[in-house]
Amino acid sequence: MPPGWGPGETYQPPENRSGRISALLNLIAVHSSSASKITLHGVSKRVSGIPTHYKTIYELAPLIESGDISPVELTQSQLARIELLDGKLKSYATVTADLALEQARTAEREIGEGRYRGKLHGIPIAVKDLCNTAGIKTMGGSAVFANNVPDHDATVVANLRTAGSVLLGKLNMTEGAMGGYNPKLDIPENPWRASHWAGASSSGSGSATAAGLAYGTLGSDTGGSIRHPAAVCGTVGLKPTWGRVSRFGVMDLAESLDHVGPLTRSAADAGIILQAIAGHDPIDPTSLPHSVPNMLSEIGKGVEGLKIGWDEDYAISGMEPSFAAAVESGVKVMEGLGAEIVPVKMPEIMRDAMDAWPVICSSEAAMAHSETFPSHAAEYGPFFREWLEMGRSHSATDYARAHSLRITLNGELRKTMRNIDVLACPSTAKASYPVTPEALYGPISPSRNPWDSRFTVPYDFSGLPTITLPCGLDNNGMPVSLQFAGHHLSEPLLVGIGDTFERATDFHKLHPPV
Repeated sequence: MPPGWGPGETYQPPENRSGRISALLNLIAVHSSSASKITLHGVSKRVSGIPTHYKTIYELAPLIESGDISPVELTQSQLARIELLDGKLKSYATVTADLALEQARTAEREIGEGRYRGKLHGIPIAVKDLCNTAGIKTMGGSAVFANNVPDHDATVVANLRTAGSVLLGKLNMTEGAMGGYNPKLDIPENPWRASHWAGASSSGSGSATAAGLAYGTLGSDTGGSIRHPAAVCGTVGLKPTWGRVSRFGVMDLAESLDHVGPLTRSAADAGIILQAIAGHDPIDPTSLPHSVPNMLSEIGKGVEGLKIGWDEDYAISGMEPSFAAAVESGVKVMEGLGAEIVPVKMPEIMRDAMDAWPVICSSEAAMAHSETFPSHAAEYGPFFREWLEMGRSHSATDYARAHSLRITLNGELRKTMRNIDVLACPSTAKASYPVTPEALYGPISPSRNPWDSRFTVPYDFSGLPTITLPCGLDNNGMPVSLQFAGHHLSEPLLVGIGDTFERATDFHKLHPPV
C-alpha cells in the first residue's frame, strides 16, 4: 500500500493533493516495466507484457477472475495515475475515488466468494459527464448544470454497475455535447501532443482511454463524437446501432441522432462494454426490443470472403497524403487477409445532406435545452449559446426540408450497401491539429465546413453501427484511423473485423508519450 494510505483510508481525489506525488510516482513505476509487478498489500503478482495501465480488459479479466490481480490494487493504481497525469490532461470532470475503492472492494470480495459476474467485474472505467450518476454531479459540460446532482443513474451507468465495473469518475466534454467548451470548465488535452484537438464532445473519454487513465470509457455520438476522439487520440470507438443502447438518463443533444457507446484500447474491449450496456430498456421507448447477441462471437473467425465496400474518391480524395495512405493501407491489410474489396459509389446527395445536419441537430438541441435556454443564456458558453440560438431560429419548414434530405440519404445509403457486408472509410476528415482555448470556447467558426463530417454524419443519420480502429500515424506523428460501417445490429461482426485487423497489425498498441 502506498505510504500514508492506512487500512482505513481512501485515496484522496485531485482537489486534496498534498505532497503525495513521490508515493504516486513509486506506484506508477511499479506498473511501468515490461514485466510489471503489483506489490500492494504485501502481495506480489507478475503481469507480463505491456505496462499494466495499458493492458486491455480482455487481458485483465481472466487475471482478475483467477485472483492473480486484485481489483482494489488495480483501482488504486488507476487513481494514482489519474492523480499524477490528469492535472495536465484534464480528462476528468469528477474523480469518484471513494466510490471506486468501495466498488473495487465489493468486486474483490464477490470474486473471492465465487460470484464472478463477467469480464467487466472489477475493471475500472469512466463515463462521459452527460450520463446521470446518482448522488454525483452531472454537468454535461455546462456551467448551467454545475450543481446538477441526479437522484438516479442513467441506464448505461446502472448496467455497468450490474456488470461489476468500478467507476473512476466522470469525464470532461464539450458543452451540451456539441463542438465548443464552456469557458468556466476545463478543455481536455490530447495526450499525444499538448494544445492539439482531442476530438470535441467526448474528448475526455478519448484522452483518458488513450493515456491509460481508465480501461474503457463511455462516449456519445451525434455527429461523430465517439469516432472523432477515438480517431485523434488513437483508440477504438464503437458507435452502436441507434436504439441498441438506452439513452435514458443521458443528456440529449439531438435525441433522433444521439448514440451512446464505448471507447477502448481494443475491439474486443469495445464488445465487452457494449455487451454490458446494450439491450431493451422499458424506460426508453426508443430502445430496440431485439435481444443482445454475444458481442464477441465473431472474434477469431477472420475476414475470408467478407465484402468490404470502398469508394476511393469518397474515402481519400482531398485527404492529407500520409493520412490517406494509412487508411488505404488498412484496407489492403483486410484484402490480404481474405476480404473482397468491392468498388461502390457513395450517394450524390450526400453533400447536400451534410448541410441538413446543423439544422436538425441545433433544432433538437434547442428543444432539449428549452427549460434553461434562453432563460439562462448568460451561463452558456459562446459556442453552444450560438448553436441554441440558431436552433431556435429554424422554422418547421427548415426542419422538414432537412429531415427530407436525411431520409433520402438513408435510402440511397441502403442501396450503396446492399451487396456488401461493411463499408470502409476514414473515421474523421483530418488528424489532430493545433487548437487554442479561445477557438474552442467559441463562437462558432465561420469557416466550419459541413463536408468535413462526411465520414461520421451519414451513419448518425441512418443509425448504422461503426467501429473506429487506429491504423497508424501521419507525417506529424499523430494518430489516424480507419472506420468500418456495418448494417443495423451488426456489432458482433464489427468487433470481429476489428479484432482481426488488430491481430494483423500493431497500431492499437501505439500509446501517447505521457
